[in-house]
Formats: sequence, C-alpha cells, structure tokens
Amino acid sequence: MTRWLHSPPGSTRTTSTGSVAGLRLAAGRLRAAATTVAFVAGFLAAASTAAQTTAPATPASPKQAAPVAQGGEKAAPGRHSPYRPDRFAGRAGTYYRLVWGVDSLGVKWAESGEVIRFTYRVLDAAKAKALNDKKFEPSLIDPQAGVKLVVPSMENVGQLRQTAAPEEGKAYWIVFSNKGRLVKRGHHVNVVIGAFHADGLVVD
Repeated sequence: MTRWLHSPPGSTRTTSTGSVAGLRLAAGRLRAAATTVAFVAGFLAAASTAAQTTAPATPASPKQAAPVAQGGEKAAPGRHSPYRPDRFAGRAGTYYRLVWGVDSLGVKWAESGEVIRFTYRVLDAAKAKALNDKKFEPSLIDPQAGVKLVVPSMENVGQLRQTAAPEEGKAYWIVFSNKGRLVKRGHHVNVVIGAFHADGLVVD
C-alpha cells in the first residue's frame, strides 16, 4: 500500500516559503525608504544651493534704496569724500575769514610725532600778514598735556616757518617741536601768533 505524506502546518517547507516572502516584503520596504531618503536629501541640497546663490543679492537692496531718499539725506552715508570736513564751517570759520583772512586751519602730527605742523590758507593777504610776521613768535599750547611748543631753529635755515609776504590762495605752514611726543593725536590745542588765536584745533 502506498502512503502519502502530508506536511503538517508549521512544517519546514511552509516556514521557508513564508520567510522568503517576508524577506521580499522587507526588501521592498527598504527600497521605498531609501528612495524617500534620497528624495529628501536631494531636496535639501537643492534648497541649500538656492539659498547660497541668492544670499549675496540681499545686501545690495539697501544700497539701491538709499539714492531714492528725498533730498539725498540718506544717500550721504554711502558717499566717500577724499576731503576732510571743514571744522570751521560755522561761526568760527566766518570769524577767521573775516578778521584774519585765512581758512582751512589744520594741525597735524608729523615725523612720527617729533613735530606738529600748523597749516592755513590765505584768503586776504593784508589781514593774514600778521601770521607771517617775524616779530611775532608762534606758540602751540596743549592744555591736556600741559605744554607749550615753540618753533625750532635750524642752522643755516632759521626758524621752521614761512615769513614771506602772504599771497592770496596759497597755503602756509609753521612747524612746532614736539620733543618727547607729549602732544598726541586727538588733543585739542591752541595756536597763538601775536594777537591771532586759533583755539580748540584737533591734532590729526
């Protein structure tokens, strides 16, 4: 008699088939997850590239808007002038021009601070004559440092100042010795030449 063998539920054959199906299902899910991750990564990379590309254009917008301001008031900060502002553009400037015939007064720290140079421009030669007069000894007073500087004399040269008759439209200078560099940049100083007084000049 021939016997037929039937595999009971849970046998090795049935389990193997189920395992293969499960592995296939898991592999499909992994592939789907990998595709999703790749899509998200690509989207983030594209967004980052777009942000980097458009970022430099952002700072340009304020510069474009500034010239549109009425009266040009907001456009002024963007402008750069090679000329320093006139510190005596107001009442003080008017006084020096009308009384002494000079403008563009300046004091500069020169030669590594060894000397201080006072400069001015002549507008009216007759009024500015006193500034070039040899009879008047120039001095530079620094209240902050508590010193009074004088014009040095050099052999075969004389005092380091211009004493020729002033001419309108020309700039002139006087050099003061700053031994010990006591007068420093930013100090407010007074220049005295006879009756001429220029107070509160800032050392550049």
